[in-house]
Order: sequence, then structure tokens, then C-alpha cells
Amino acid sequence: MKLVTYEAGGDGRRLGAVVNDQVLDLVRAAEAQGASMPDTMLDFIVAGNSVWNRTREIVSEAASRGDVLPSDRVRSLSEVKLRAPIPRPPKNVFCLGLSYREHLEESNRASNRDLAPTVPVFFTKAVTSIIGPEEGILFNESVSTRYDWEAELGLVIGEGGRGITREHALDHVFGYTCFNDVSVRDIQNLHVQWFLGKSFDGTCPFGPWIITADEVPDPHNLKIECRVNGVVKQSSNTSLFINNIPEMVYHLSKGITLEPGDLISTGTPSGIGNARTPPEYLKPGDVVEVEIEGVGVLRNPVVDINEV
Repeated sequence: MKLVTYEAGGDGRRLGAVVNDQVLDLVRAAEAQGASMPDTMLDFIVAGNSVWNRTREIVSEAASRGDVLPSDRVRSLSEVKLRAPIPRPPKNVFCLGLSYREHLEESNRASNRDLAPTVPVFFTKAVTSIIGPEEGILFNESVSTRYDWEAELGLVIGEGGRGITREHALDHVFGYTCFNDVSVRDIQNLHVQWFLGKSFDGTCPFGPWIITADEVPDPHNLKIECRVNGVVKQSSNTSLFINNIPEMVYHLSKGITLEPGDLISTGTPSGIGNARTPPEYLKPGDVVEVEIEGVGVLRNPVVDINEV
């Protein structure tokens, strides 16, 4: 299933599923069958397997029936406004740094250092950085002009837990999504830790949907690409992770309880602007696209914060 949070027709935020280039309103579809459905993505994830399985049946029926517009339950995908799938995550986004060998090497060169981590490197992004597809990445020239792109595969936790084993880690992944870990490089490098430079308001695009884990057979073999104004800046594959997803979840959950709806952004491959010669950075008017094979395309313009 491709699950979305969307707005249409003045109804506020709704929970939906993308079916045949249309968005099925899951709450109304369930009500039509005399059933109930959580009305937010976070509550849906928390609800667990019984609700997820019932929803798969509803979506499958809609796909086979081919619901015809107009309908109070179905809208064209082009008519709705997609929001971040979880507009307000339950806690900071867990992020991985230096996850790909070539990115580690380019980052070391750019920062004149010699890091060689053997376990996953974690940091977090504040929830106020979250924006959805097509929303503007906020560019604040009064603070910095060194805004950089980072295409990343995102994980959404379904079943929570602490001390999750490597063998069962993927069982705890509800689904996958796209992230752009926009980084303000001079602020990031000014501090020993990266939190501030990674957490500016409106600099963490996320979406356009969550695709459930059953539809991504191998998350360790997905092409990942970043384009700026149509020009490819990053092109890699998740097969090149230094530490794979089970390893990430294992280390993160050693002493932290992961909860349903928690977000993990798994790190970016090589090709960042800060490591280029000369360095390249985003500016207002640019359009950034993150595309992950089998997951989706996340597109965002860069906008001057004073014009929002």
C-alpha cells in the first residue's frame, strides 16, 4: 500500500491510499463497509496488524473495482495536496551519518578529517524541520547560504521495541519513504555535534507517501538518486550501505525504545554539494528531487524564508 496524508475540498488532513493514480479516503471507505478506521497516519500505524490487514482488503477491493470519479471516497491524485505522511512525528527523526563508504570519504576530504566509524553514526533532526512533498525548503540567507542536499531512504517503525535483534529488525519496519536531509553546512561544521545544522525549520522534506514493507522485497537493493533542477547530483544504491538496516535498528534500539511511527533516515550516498570542487549549494528557485526505486519521488522547491 502507498499511504498518504492529504488535503482536498476543505476537509482538512485525511488518511488515504494511492490506488490507480487516485487517492482513496480510507476512513470513508471503511465507514461504507460499516467499519471504523483511525483518521491519522500515526494512529493507523499504532493500531497494528489487524487494522493494516483490513485496510489491505479495502485497498485491494478498490483496485480491482476501479472506483470511478466523482466519489466522496475517491479523488484524483492530481487534485489533492499531499502533506508529509506524518506531519508531526512523535519524536525527533533518527538519522544516520556517514552511511555509505564513498560519502564517508568525500566528507572526510571536505572537512579535512579522518573519521572511520565501525558502527552506525546517529544524530537527530527536530520535528519542526519536517515538510511535505512540493512544500518549500526554507532558505534563510541571514543565517547561512550553504544549504546542501542529501537523498536518503527513510524507515517507518511499525512494531516498537527495545533490544531488537538483527534477525528480527526488518519485522519492526512498517514501511519506507523518501527523505531529503537538507544540511546547513557551515552551521553543521561549527559545532561538535550536527543537530543545529540539520534541524533548521522547513528543511526536512519527507514523503510523498509511505509504502508498506511488504511491497519492498529488498530494501538493500534500491537505486537512490538526487536531482537539482533536473541535473543528477547523487546516484547510488542502498546495496552500498556500510551498515545495513538490521544493523542500524539493532544499534539504535540497544538502549532506546523504538515506538510505532518513529522515523529513521538511513544516510546519504556520495555527491553532496559541500564536497564538490568548487562547492555547490542550493538557492531560492532551485527544485530538488529525491527518487528511490520502488518507493517514490519527493520533489521540493527552495524558497526564500522572507517570501513565505
